[in-house]
Amino acid sequence: MTKVAIIGAGPCGLSMMRAFELAEKNGEKIPEIVCFDKQDNWGGLWNYSWRTGSDQYGDPIPNSMYRYLWSNGPKECLEFADYSFDEHFGKPIPSFPPREVLFDYIVGRVSKGNLKSKIKFNTRVINTIFKNDKFELSYQDKVNNKIIKDIFDFVVVSTGHFSVPYIPEYKGMDTFPGRIMHSHDFRDAEEFRNKDVIVLGSSYSAEDVALQCNKYGAKSVTIGYRHNPMGFKWPKGMKEVHYLDRLEGKKAIFKDGTEQNADVVILCTGYLHHFPFLEENLKLKTNNRLYPPKLYKGVVWQDNHKLLYLGMQDQFHTFNMFDCQAWYARDVIMGKIKIPNDKEIENDINKWVALEEKLENPDQMIDFQTEYTKELHEMSDYPKIDFELIRKHFKEWEHHKVEDILTYRNKSFSSPVTGSVAPIHHTPWETAMDDSMKTFLNK
Repeated sequence: MTKVAIIGAGPCGLSMMRAFELAEKNGEKIPEIVCFDKQDNWGGLWNYSWRTGSDQYGDPIPNSMYRYLWSNGPKECLEFADYSFDEHFGKPIPSFPPREVLFDYIVGRVSKGNLKSKIKFNTRVINTIFKNDKFELSYQDKVNNKIIKDIFDFVVVSTGHFSVPYIPEYKGMDTFPGRIMHSHDFRDAEEFRNKDVIVLGSSYSAEDVALQCNKYGAKSVTIGYRHNPMGFKWPKGMKEVHYLDRLEGKKAIFKDGTEQNADVVILCTGYLHHFPFLEENLKLKTNNRLYPPKLYKGVVWQDNHKLLYLGMQDQFHTFNMFDCQAWYARDVIMGKIKIPNDKEIENDINKWVALEEKLENPDQMIDFQTEYTKELHEMSDYPKIDFELIRKHFKEWEHHKVEDILTYRNKSFSSPVTGSVAPIHHTPWETAMDDSMKTFLNK
């Protein structure tokens, strides 16, 4: 019997398990599945932990989730085609839910069957080597500190790429008297009330961490960008300046001459694609981009078609794109999709990479990833979902953010699965201090 290892039980790993579960429900004979996860619960990044640094077993904490995180994109754009928000919550809910609500939705889909029994929690995959046409996987049961080996026919890497922080160094950091941290270790904006906060970066984490600090009472928030500013109309107490040059005592001095008092520096400088549990010739090596090279259809490892990667792209689309990848990967594993010859694979990868390299703005990037996801969608029996509506929603959302970065989360979108329109949330985001599911769902 074919045996499949799934490394990681976050949204991608759960998509993979769900794809097999539905095939089995349809009467198909599915492979034996073993899923490994370092944490003690499923949900990946959405499984909030107060811990930073390392866990009680000395293993680095993979989790970058913080309290008070609310979805920064419309939930309608990440809805599962086979399990709508309406079905899970029994009613339409607002478009930008907090973390606890999304976590409940993600695990709600997989909780009904026996999938949890296939996951080895508190288990760290140490090494994966390919020999004699099989994968030999060594893993550590962290609780009992045992090392175990097992043999698999296929390996699916679904560990995500937002857990190993990239930490640059700036002049003066070694003598800075305040706090320096990466957003990976950011847990609670309350900590920075009445503080002068420097946020370095110009992507989604910089944008959201900066807004969080402002919302929860930071004295000032200064965002230092390296290449391109985000350029939003920032509220009072926030500004965006060009690139940190150095720290001098408690002062942050930027390339454009700005000087700012600083109590804390938060590095929103991104993450590394890091796979210490794979032998060298199996490792995806890429920076964060919409089409990583060497992945056929963004999923199948070019040099070994029994190794599949999920969710390795930079992302507009998330959960339903992971689903399309997982359904496709399942059909490759089960022999329903034939992988073409090496030349065709290379041409297909090169075509997508070349298209990606021409992209100039968010609208083009949204179009690119929508086309990619639609192509995958057509290749499997993943249920119908309106990707054209999702494309439209993403572009509207981008424009709402440009109009007002503080109020974009107060908008409403329609479901690409059920068509229902989200109600407006009872409290505007900028004054909603309680992010519990109970308060959010309460009318």
